[in-house]
Amino acid sequence: MTVHIPSALRSYTGQKSEVEAEGRTLGEVLSALDRRYPGLRFRIITEQDTIRAHIRIFVNDTQEQTLEAPLRPDDQIHIICALSGG
Repeated sequence: MTVHIPSALRSYTGQKSEVEAEGRTLGEVLSALDRRYPGLRFRIITEQDTIRAHIRIFVNDTQEQTLEAPLRPDDQIHIICALSGG
């Protein structure tokens, strides 16, 4: 499946905006990506295995809240980093 990487995390993927990954769940896909792009998962997932507060992950058009979300091979995953500042 295709995973769309936000510009803030592209330093982990060699500046690639899209990468391919496999997995039956969102957690499996993120772990597979971390094996290929070390450090990427930590920027998305906390030590307690939850999605970080400033990250949104959409599978197709649906925002997913957990790593257990099931996936299909033709899904599109979009990782979004919320902007913050003062």
